Amino acid sequence: MTRDVPAVLPVPGQAPRYGTDPVLDAWLLHFMTENNLEHSIDPEKNATPEQLRFMVSLTPEQIYIPCTDAMFGHLLTEQADPEVVAEYAARLARIDGLIDAFVAEEYTRRKIRTLCELKYRQALVKPTLIPSRLGKRLNTIFLTQSGLDDPYRERRRAANRRAFAFIQGEAFRTMLHACPSDLPGCRSIPELRHVLDVLELKRLFAMSAMPEVWEGDGACPGNEALEAALANFPKDFEKLQAMLDPRRGSKLKILYLADSAGGIMFDLLAIRTLLRMGHRVILVFKEGFYFDVPTIWDVDGDPILETALAGAHFLTDPRVSKNDLLQVIRENPLTVISDGTRERLNLYRVSVTFARAWKEADLIVAKGEYNHRRLILTSNQFTRDVAAFRRVPGDGLCFDFKARAPGARSFTEADITAKAEEIIMGMRQARAAGRTVMFYSAVIGSIPGQTKVAIELVTAFVAHLRQKLAGISIINPAEHFEEGMDADDLMFMWEKVQRSGLIDVWRFQTHFDIEKSFELLGRQVPPVWAGKDATFSTGCTKEMRIALSMQQRHREMQIIGPDPEKFFRRREYGVGRFCDAGIDCG
Repeated sequence: MTRDVPAVLPVPGQAPRYGTDPVLDAWLLHFMTENNLEHSIDPEKNATPEQLRFMVSLTPEQIYIPCTDAMFGHLLTEQADPEVVAEYAARLARIDGLIDAFVAEEYTRRKIRTLCELKYRQALVKPTLIPSRLGKRLNTIFLTQSGLDDPYRERRRAANRRAFAFIQGEAFRTMLHACPSDLPGCRSIPELRHVLDVLELKRLFAMSAMPEVWEGDGACPGNEALEAALANFPKDFEKLQAMLDPRRGSKLKILYLADSAGGIMFDLLAIRTLLRMGHRVILVFKEGFYFDVPTIWDVDGDPILETALAGAHFLTDPRVSKNDLLQVIRENPLTVISDGTRERLNLYRVSVTFARAWKEADLIVAKGEYNHRRLILTSNQFTRDVAAFRRVPGDGLCFDFKARAPGARSFTEADITAKAEEIIMGMRQARAAGRTVMFYSAVIGSIPGQTKVAIELVTAFVAHLRQKLAGISIINPAEHFEEGMDADDLMFMWEKVQRSGLIDVWRFQTHFDIEKSFELLGRQVPPVWAGKDATFSTGCTKEMRIALSMQQRHREMQIIGPDPEKFFRRREYGVGRFCDAGIDCG
């Protein structure tokens, strides 16, 4: 039996999409399931489409592939392409090196090597696995079968020691602090300060990509090497330089993706420069062993790294809320998180905290070849500007800038707060005019596929209440929705409104309200809405908790609707979604 060939192949340079050819759709689903990246198949491990859109700009039918366009093209053929075979072989060779170095017992060594070779040969039969996914599987086999949790822990500590020793030396200070021979004339002290900050950043970025400092004997490059790196500094750096200029009037939140031990010591110095310029940084490590890449646990037992990270806030909650994340960023110039994985950057597998940090950042700074491949060598566009730099043998430091997707809209904390304050001002004016303020909480997106109907229902019912109730100012959340805002944004905004202390009556939607709404629209109640009320909304559940806490402070506030106890059977609302995390929103 021969395999059907898709009549329509993905367009080179564009993210693949569903809906153009049934055979291609089937192949894409096969590809996603083979790589264990499909959310509907494994929702506990893979990001929801909504969480993915925090980071990747996708149209409804587009699909994100976590590899380069070139690699995806090779895998599409399911043939043993030389580049794919070479990548697979490199992953196997890397694991072979671990087995030889860290597994002493011959029986165990042979068992692990044979199992890895079986997986490798299986992948070669019909090459569909992304090479990094094969690498993750082989790495997992090694860790579980050898009983080791992190064989490179001491290696990374040694790299940090060597880098730290170099940083303490006179050669480093000379390289970093030497006055440039052709310092451009400056018109003001702030301009000169920015020029010097940028020069320091350039030097630190260049040195952070000189692995000879921390590999082997830790040979120290001379000032000539640094001057050569700066002389041919990539042109794209100017885009980052313009963004970082504090004279623009806004300070950035920067998500910084680390690359390797040793180099992290220079990254931290660069981060301190960014902090001095007034920006805030979220530094990203791995959750567990991924060779030389620093993990969030490396600070335990590595006094050099611990000292370099003094004053940093470690955020280890993998599912932090938007409110809590923003509070942490406000209170801490430098925050350290993990991406929730022990593999190359894979946006399907990152933690909720990482996805939210990406969404709240203004800029992604990504270091190293692997991050460059995942973020630059792909046709996917992202929701934030990406600045990626790496060392290329023979070419020195390379720097690439990928602007955020043209349609990607970012609602900053200030934007959302301004919208909340506008609503609060209206509430104050209503009270000053002697009117009672009522807030109406209703099901909006918690019933899959019914969001449009839900908005129609709440709009019709609030209009009915406004006609029936005199002297009442009713807040209908559906009237304040703005295109591009997701559940995180809305819940953040509404909580500010709800905690203002200006609500006199908080009404939660009942099943009688829903029946009346359909009657007002001249329609019968369909089965999917029968018996529904606000207790079926996870957003309303969170709002009931807020209502009860506000009632403790404002005893005169009335709560109308279903019994509060009926609300608390619901789970947290899905990340970036308008529905319960346990419901498939389609």
